[in-house]
Amino acid sequence: MNVSSIVVQTVPKYLDEVLESLKNCGVCDYHIHDEKGRIVVTIEGESVSDELKKLRVIEELPHVIAADMHMSYSEEELERHMKVIEDGEVVPKVLDNEIVDPSQIVYNGDLKKKDLEAFAKTFDTTER
Repeated sequence: MNVSSIVVQTVPKYLDEVLESLKNCGVCDYHIHDEKGRIVVTIEGESVSDELKKLRVIEELPHVIAADMHMSYSEEELERHMKVIEDGEVVPKVLDNEIVDPSQIVYNGDLKKKDLEAFAKTFDTTER
């Protein structure tokens, strides 16, 4: 299953009409809009092809200037990411190393992306 967010643009004077059309078209779920004519909806489909068909329906509604996909979510993609997280180390090995001085570790947002093994070698007294 795929879920995508679509930002729909219309002229403010047609906002109410486009909102009504979106709510009744049967291909999307309405979420929010602003006074400038920007509307956020989501679409679902079994495939990207299904979503594109629904996007075309939205694009063809009267007074829709543009309908652009902004975010997309796929269950298969989520499953792959979850597997990486589940198979990864809970605590990077360097943090379990008693020789490493924790005060010397600079955290920059993601320890898994750092070359922590090289960092740990700076504390390894057997190599000196």
